[in-house]
Amino acid sequence: MHYPRVSIYALMLAAAGIPLYIHLPRFASVNLGIGLGTIGTILLAIRLIDLLQDPLFGWAIDRWPQAQRGFALIAAFGLAVGFPLLFSLTEGSNTVVWLVGILVLLFSSYSLGMILMYARSITLAATPAPDDVMTMATFREGGMLAGVVLAAIAPATFVALGASTQGYPAFGVFLGALAVTCATVSFPIWRRRPVVGKPITVSDLKYSGALRLLGLALVNSLPVAITSTLFLFFVEDRLQLPGKAGPLLILFFLSAGLSLPIWTKLSQRRGAKQTLLLAMPLAILGFVGAAFLSTGNLVGFALICIASGAALGADMVILPTMFSVALNRAGLEPSFAFGIWSFAGKLGLALAAFLVLPLLESQGFEPGTSNTASALASLNISYAVIPCLLKLAALGLVLTLPSEGTPS
Repeated sequence: MHYPRVSIYALMLAAAGIPLYIHLPRFASVNLGIGLGTIGTILLAIRLIDLLQDPLFGWAIDRWPQAQRGFALIAAFGLAVGFPLLFSLTEGSNTVVWLVGILVLLFSSYSLGMILMYARSITLAATPAPDDVMTMATFREGGMLAGVVLAAIAPATFVALGASTQGYPAFGVFLGALAVTCATVSFPIWRRRPVVGKPITVSDLKYSGALRLLGLALVNSLPVAITSTLFLFFVEDRLQLPGKAGPLLILFFLSAGLSLPIWTKLSQRRGAKQTLLLAMPLAILGFVGAAFLSTGNLVGFALICIASGAALGADMVILPTMFSVALNRAGLEPSFAFGIWSFAGKLGLALAAFLVLPLLESQGFEPGTSNTASALASLNISYAVIPCLLKLAALGLVLTLPSEGTPS
């Protein structure tokens, strides 16, 4: 069984996903002197590169299936170089140019590794049967969540150990070393023979049901993208709980990780659609609760982190598996399709940053300062109300899926 090694490779990639969006706004605004609106624009602009790049990566993986070991190492190398460079940046005349270049390297490496890992889900599972693919996905997403927790809390840990500059330079070196280690340990998984299918067209995606799942994935990614981008601001500025963001992040992602086996078993028994219909209302309740929290309510927000974290666990394990199974049933090459899937997920994160960060800046919100009531109200709406509405839209899309969870 290669499942533990799949978890390790996923752990490496996770640091370039949600944690980067958690740390980057604060790092760039405080350490580099870059405005929140500029950061949001940069992140969205880089997504324009992904629009062409991610499907191209998927096409290349399908075109040269025997080169998957090389692709896996290239992705790890980009992360190993990019992380130390990013978090060693200092304020200067060319800082924005360097920031953009390094982010392109990191996001490109992340894309290549993620597309490869998700596209090879059928190969990495014990058998192509949906239950085995779901079990493999549990290990994969468990590794992702472990990587998210590790990367989310690492800067604060380094500060506690005496690191300077909010711990970010040490954080970058740590992530670079982690990429090298994880790539080495997980290398044997890429020796397995890949599954090759027929080339994909838009009509194939529509006929297999994968196109509908892509739309659902994009809409569903927006709520967690927004809350990830604003999490530190919400905890420290809206709730005024300094020093509590790290433990709360751990609680959130720990809840997601512990929920994975539960959602997996439930999906195998009741089907993917019914499981999502149970999980999504948890997230909606969490958003509603967050909107009405009073300042300093640590216990209330901790409960919200538990509920919303568990809901995230269902999204992570079920939706990619549904997509992978739909492609496999139709006999389609998976990598190009997961290139589009990867772009959809990252577009959600970029749209979140582009929409909410300039909005907050226009309302006068500044991290770590004494903000006006209107600025904090804007933060509250951005963090809780808007994601709630988007999650309701995603729930509506799930209701349109057939009971077996694979759209037609």
